[in-house]
Amino acid sequence: MPPEISPPIQSVIGFPITALPFDGQIALMMKWASKRLSKTVCVANVHMLMEAHTNPSFASILLEADLVTPDGMPLVWLMNLLGNHHQNRVAGMDILMALCEQMVCQNISVFFVGSTPEILKKIQQHLFEDFPTLQIAGMEPLPFRPLTPEEDNALIQKINQSGAGIVLVSLGCPKQEIWMNQHQGKIQAVMVGLGGVFPVYAGIHKRAPNWVRQLGFEWLYRLIQEPRRLWKRYLSTIPPFLYLAGVQLTNFWLGRTHKAKAFYQPKQVKEQVNV
Repeated sequence: MPPEISPPIQSVIGFPITALPFDGQIALMMKWASKRLSKTVCVANVHMLMEAHTNPSFASILLEADLVTPDGMPLVWLMNLLGNHHQNRVAGMDILMALCEQMVCQNISVFFVGSTPEILKKIQQHLFEDFPTLQIAGMEPLPFRPLTPEEDNALIQKINQSGAGIVLVSLGCPKQEIWMNQHQGKIQAVMVGLGGVFPVYAGIHKRAPNWVRQLGFEWLYRLIQEPRRLWKRYLSTIPPFLYLAGVQLTNFWLGRTHKAKAFYQPKQVKEQVNV
């Protein structure tokens, strides 16, 4: 069997973001799911990258992920400016809807891990309405405490025996990424960390209108909904991200200018070389 070809990546403040359009990333997840390969998918935004920037152990987890999608528009804009002009947003809610649609078409089942019993029940109700033939292999809310080894082994066995090709995980960043990394090679399915998508799809929180998302102001929409939870996070992550992005862009453009000068020789220099 030929070795698997890794998807193209674009470094964003030092971390690899998968440089494939939305449809390409969904297709890759489904390809893995059809084979029940143990893979991890991190849905990255500014918060996740800054968490990795300040936490070396979490940075290694992000570097080991099989797919890191650009969930936040700032990541998409930066990738565009760095040369990936056709990169679009690969956001958590859109991933959920696209995967469910494809799982119905390809007869692949899904397992939900995390969140609360109430939210999972609402998700199940919405899925029955939106995707009535979707196969839900299982739903497992997790306690706030760490699982015992016996509980963890039982969960792994339950997921693997369910036949699910995709496991959607909602534990919050960075907990869900750590959980997926710890279970890579143990859970035979594609694990996708969707964080806050579960309560949005359940109807607990509202998603920003499309025009707000396109303008890149979904973070502000969320801040208005959850000011107490998010204001400190945004204050501690957005300014340093903008600084790091500015440094990367400056180095990128200086590098391009240097290369252009290296290929260009003034007429006088060319004449001296030819003498």
